[in-house]
Amino acid sequence: MVTNRNIHQVIRILKRLVHQWEEPVVSYYKHDPFTTLISCLLSLRTKDQTTHGASERLFQLANDPERMLRLSPKEIERAIYPVGFYRTKARTILSVCHLLLERYQGNVPSDIDELLRLPGVGRKTANLVVTLAFRKPGICVDTHVHRISNRWGYVKTKNPQETEMALRQILPRRYWLIYNDLLVTFGQNLCHPTSPWCSKCPLERFCAKQGVIHRR
Repeated sequence: MVTNRNIHQVIRILKRLVHQWEEPVVSYYKHDPFTTLISCLLSLRTKDQTTHGASERLFQLANDPERMLRLSPKEIERAIYPVGFYRTKARTILSVCHLLLERYQGNVPSDIDELLRLPGVGRKTANLVVTLAFRKPGICVDTHVHRISNRWGYVKTKNPQETEMALRQILPRRYWLIYNDLLVTFGQNLCHPTSPWCSKCPLERFCAKQGVIHRR
């Protein structure tokens, strides 16, 4: 079971482990708040490989709110297809760009509460933008982070928002910025939702295996 007595060792092992795999696609755009935000919106319910291709095509056309608003919804749709809900996301992107110019002088806000005022932005996206683009404390909880944190026995929560709040109470602050990237990469490559590779996992001895029915 992962606890705050061994979390430092767990994180050290994870850091070494994930070097063999590619980092999550949204991390590619972490040096610019706008592209971080838009790639996060594109990534919702979409596989990383599809998100990466869509982001690259879109940012070749426009990589700031002003340029994005010169595109029609159809142009954005063509660029981001086949991401999930691409038509809805094209409209959302344009709405976000309008509000960025109207409320924030074209800048992406660095505050979670302000980000949550933007269309399509939930806590996962807001935390990702804050941590990746602004290097400010936040804990992004997606399906991997929620699943693995509970699988380890580190938290006992019912949904990602509960997991975020629980982690804010127990996870040492020094790990807030890296926790999501580590667990997403780990979850995509080894600690799968079904049949995780426990026999290959260097963290197996720490894991409570909560909810694991089949494993390899």
